[in-house]
Amino acid sequence: MNKECLMQVLLSPIISEKATIATETGNQHVFRVAPDADKREIGQAVELMFDVKVDRVQVLNVKGKRKRFQQRSGRRPGWRKAYVRLQPGHDIDFGGGV
Repeated sequence: MNKECLMQVLLSPIISEKATIATETGNQHVFRVAPDADKREIGQAVELMFDVKVDRVQVLNVKGKRKRFQQRSGRRPGWRKAYVRLQPGHDIDFGGGV
């Protein structure tokens, strides 16, 4: 893939308690990715954007929640999440230190 397409694969990092634990214990980082991205594209995008080596990528689809507003019922859109494990010695710093 060309670099322009790879730059659009990663939508945002996910910062949650579960994602923080995965980062500290398993050297994994969690990203929200494009719905049509596959594992190979996600790994190439992380290597391109953060200059690290990717060991393994796990992808899952998150279903949207059903919500109600008064008598109307609706559904939030689903999205795709990727757990990216880096090779030993590599790390991503998002610059969120205090």
